[in-house]
Amino acid sequence: MSQTDTTDYFGFEVPFMHALGLIPETIDTHFCRTRLPARPDLANSRGDVHGGTLMSVLDFTLSAAARGHAPATTGVATIDLSTHFMDAARGEVIIEATCLRRGRSIAYCEGRVLDAATAQCLVVAHGAFKLLERRSPGG
Repeated sequence: MSQTDTTDYFGFEVPFMHALGLIPETIDTHFCRTRLPARPDLANSRGDVHGGTLMSVLDFTLSAAARGHAPATTGVATIDLSTHFMDAARGEVIIEATCLRRGRSIAYCEGRVLDAATAQCLVVAHGAFKLLERRSPGG
């Protein structure tokens, strides 16, 4: 899948994720995986991937895992997101998320950012998400 084909983020169009260059790879009932290629315009002053970028792609990937049971009909709203940075991201990264528990209205997920070349864990996150009936865009 090329970056130009990434407007479908597991049933949703997410212009911000497209602008970041996030590539959706897989989703199933309790798991989601995405990939973020390295780009100079996503860097901080040290040349590492900006922490805000990593938090954004983690939020999306965790939220996708939260709705993995019904990605076409379920939307989500982030309730809480806790992110812990363990090392700098200096190249392409892989984002993986697992839904640990899904109730009728809230899902709890965990995720991590991995260096694509070494599989070293760079960032971990935990999040809670409100499950919502999917709205049509603009409505």
